[in-house]
Amino acid sequence: MRSWTLKVAVGVLSVGLVAAGCGGKRTPDASADGNAGGAACEAADGRITIATGNSGGVYYVLGGGLAKLISDNTKLKATAAETGASVQNIQQLVAGDYDVAFSLADTAADAVAGKGAFDGKPQRVKALTRLYPNYTQVLVRADSGITSVADMRGKRISTGSPKSGTEVIANRLLTAAGLNPETDVQAQRLDLAKTADGMKDGSIDGLVWSGGLPTAQITDITTSLKDQVRFIDITPQLDALKKVNEVYDRGVIPAATYGQPADVPTVAVPNVLLVREDFPDGDACAVTKLIFEKKSELESVHPAAKDIVKEKAGMTDPVPLHPGSLDALGG
Repeated sequence: MRSWTLKVAVGVLSVGLVAAGCGGKRTPDASADGNAGGAACEAADGRITIATGNSGGVYYVLGGGLAKLISDNTKLKATAAETGASVQNIQQLVAGDYDVAFSLADTAADAVAGKGAFDGKPQRVKALTRLYPNYTQVLVRADSGITSVADMRGKRISTGSPKSGTEVIANRLLTAAGLNPETDVQAQRLDLAKTADGMKDGSIDGLVWSGGLPTAQITDITTSLKDQVRFIDITPQLDALKKVNEVYDRGVIPAATYGQPADVPTVAVPNVLLVREDFPDGDACAVTKLIFEKKSELESVHPAAKDIVKEKAGMTDPVPLHPGSLDALGG
């Protein structure tokens, strides 16, 4: 038994999502040929597991909503589990512990290229669709003296859960500001719940979080601490980040999102929904089609789903789009 433990995304839309101990491979109907090209865009009988992210993040919430949507509208029965997010999700997706996984596009690009956390080991994954963008949210305590990323030198900074997309971005952001993530900051590799606790009790000076808008735990921090915390502008690091990966782009956190005095310029990166190369075409087609046909139901789960746009669904390069998804999108 692996030492890690899967927590379960429980309570989203009143769905009981059952943890599978060490995850669980898809168990399809033995008669399914899984070929969307030779059959209708329809899922076969079976069970699938969805890797999401931290319990306070959007992946977790939308993953639970997606599991319910799939279970209610197809022959598949889907469950969703809390994870450390992008890097861990891809590693365990390829290992067969999950069947579908949320990921940041920069981490997914590293995976197919065999770079970064996947150095020398290209991962055989495909995308079902591009999702909503993540916004890099850098929040610091007002008494920390931090007004820029460079000011984080020597400070206690939460860089996200180990093997998360947030950690990847946090380390790249620090590097872009001329800091060594391993030696120049007191990196706290915390999940979002523990990060929120640390911000409230003053045991950490700031955090980096990559997530949709709004993220519940960030709302909790800003509501609880009010003017004791502030967001910082990280766009001076954007050009350096784009040299690492072109998917990084300029974004804005609207003032109303967290009740801030002004909009906050930031760095945005798309999310993608991933599967292994052997994920059946019929299932891929059905799930992808469902996301766009029932998008309003996902929007009711979390407003970030409003930014899932069909016109951009196939924009997953360098991660190849799954053939079943291409059928679903009319490609």
